[in-house]
Amino acid sequence: MNLSSFAETPIIAFTILLAVIFTVPPIFERLKLPGLVGLLIAGVVLGQNGLKLLDSESDTIKLLSDIGKIYLMFVAGLEIDLEQFRKTKNRSIGFGTLTFLVPLIAGIAAGRLFNFSWNASVLIGSLLASHTLLAYPIVSRLGVVTNEAVTVTIGATIFTDTGALLVLAICVGIHGGEFSAISLATLLGGLAIYSVVVLFGFDWAGKQFFRRTGDEQSNQFLFILLALFLASVGAQIIGVEKIVGAFLAGLAVNDVLGRSPVKEKVEFIGSVLFIPCFFVDMGLLIDIPAFIKTLSSIWLTLVIVIALIGSKFIAAFLAKLLYRYNTAEMLTMWSLSLPQVAATLAATLVAYQTVNPAGERLINEGVLNSVIVLMLVTAILGPVITARVATALQVSESDFATDKLTNWWDNSQEQLVEDKHNPFTIIVPIYNPQTQRYLIEMAALIGRHESGRIVPLAITKAHIQMDDPQLVTALEESKQRLNLTREISQEFDVEVSPAIRIDDDAALGISRTSREQNASLVVMGWSRTTGLRARLFGSVIDSVFWSSHCPVAVTRLLSSPTTIQRILVPVGDLTRQTIGAIRFAQILADVNQAEVVLLHVSDRKTPPHLVDRFAAQLSDIAAKSQLQVNTNIQTIKGDDVARVIIREAEKFDLAVLRSVRYRTAGGLAVSHVTTQVLRELKCSIVLLGEPGY
Repeated sequence: MNLSSFAETPIIAFTILLAVIFTVPPIFERLKLPGLVGLLIAGVVLGQNGLKLLDSESDTIKLLSDIGKIYLMFVAGLEIDLEQFRKTKNRSIGFGTLTFLVPLIAGIAAGRLFNFSWNASVLIGSLLASHTLLAYPIVSRLGVVTNEAVTVTIGATIFTDTGALLVLAICVGIHGGEFSAISLATLLGGLAIYSVVVLFGFDWAGKQFFRRTGDEQSNQFLFILLALFLASVGAQIIGVEKIVGAFLAGLAVNDVLGRSPVKEKVEFIGSVLFIPCFFVDMGLLIDIPAFIKTLSSIWLTLVIVIALIGSKFIAAFLAKLLYRYNTAEMLTMWSLSLPQVAATLAATLVAYQTVNPAGERLINEGVLNSVIVLMLVTAILGPVITARVATALQVSESDFATDKLTNWWDNSQEQLVEDKHNPFTIIVPIYNPQTQRYLIEMAALIGRHESGRIVPLAITKAHIQMDDPQLVTALEESKQRLNLTREISQEFDVEVSPAIRIDDDAALGISRTSREQNASLVVMGWSRTTGLRARLFGSVIDSVFWSSHCPVAVTRLLSSPTTIQRILVPVGDLTRQTIGAIRFAQILADVNQAEVVLLHVSDRKTPPHLVDRFAAQLSDIAAKSQLQVNTNIQTIKGDDVARVIIREAEKFDLAVLRSVRYRTAGGLAVSHVTTQVLRELKCSIVLLGEPGY
């Protein structure tokens, strides 16, 4: 058996794919290149122009690539922020229309310039009309997501992606054979009815199912997958490409999933397995001689790239004139709408694989290769420009003015009056006797400061029979741990009300108890659950962060909280979560008469006046606290944010961080500096998370 026939075995082909997905992206990310580029190159190397280990025509590759293609569009629908769209609906539709029509016209002109048919030219235009929010993590890190220009661009995504897929469906239908005005009307009517059924029917069914199943995450996960594939199959039945159904399914279950752990699992499965398989298959389809020939006659590729970049700029410029945005806002809108990844690549592959009865493809290899070059250029150019221009955006403080901070650090008079009837309550889940002392001390310090009480909580795993000897033993051990917490609490002269709960799920047991006790804060110890198991099933911390009704402070305390004298709070933006972290640090500092340092690490290219303005805003926020705490602002310029934080933290006893997760609309996780900081910090840590975040 030769090497190529040996690799045709499904299990071997799947093993090769897993090896590629596991090893290649991290290597390219270390080289400061997108992991997707590595997957494309790996497909070329392993395909028919290279080692011939993988064949794009094999059933295994076809199945995994098809699943990856529809998963990519499903996640794109999931990641559209419907709340942001609702806030700026009219302007989002306005900019969405501009950034859809102008590239569409430019693409049609490019196609006709190179003698493509009208149908193929319109299809090329639709490929340029959508965009992928690859640079969203950058504007989020800079704290400018609330800027109207950013929210309008985010909201426009729903319009551009939907419009592009609609044009794709029509072009594919026309290319398939006889296509009259009646058949076009039938297709559009069927698509409209189908869209309503999916968007409203799946949304209703999902909410009903989730309400009835409660905590059964496995069944909820399967329901979401079933909705995805049902929508994809339904789209094919009415004569529309399946990625259209997948995108509609993503929009439909968007509200259902919210920020739930099930959404994290759905995205995780796609981002680590199916979507990478799609990109490897894209690499397998690249014919090296044809690709070189395309680049040698570079005009088609050059015209498509220039048409995209120029048309997106024109759309952003027209939006600037229409809505009176400044230059920084215009450039940010342009750079955010540049990257062409999710919808563009999926639609390109569909168009390339669409063959009419005469054996002609809807688009040729030249267009396919040009779009791949376009993806590489815009995926790098868009985020780079965003990182440079978004720093000049005005930080919107409207949320702070109109959105009352209802969390426990809000010291308004209304809150103080309410506290007389509902005392400040801290839930402290305990499990490890070796670490629980520092945990209880932390809760007791805060509880005493707020004139509240602490509720040490022991969760005991439920058994079918309540007289099970193992359950009896576990309850006795819980009582012993709670007795120790009572002794520690008395040292701090704070009210303590120990509680034992029998529950199947530790995380939900914590959240339910905190709700029953009307808790103001949950203070937890650090979870050691890491790696693949935690990513697949989630850790207790992840679940409590999501399900809790109040803020959650996860601690890794290396010494007694009573000895803390210097507290570091890294500040990357001015969101509500950041203010919560600052208030938390100030309360701890007030207890110990400690110092708080707010550290902002800015890019070396950030203009000095912008750094000064950010520092002034930080100073105002710190000064609004009613506590007399020594709070200082420190700004440092550096390219590696995580490394600067880790270096500066060596001088401090405690670092207060906030929990943040970012994902791109392409479904691929984007690492955040918090991950590296948590791994390498040598001091004590508090990781603060808000409800449902």
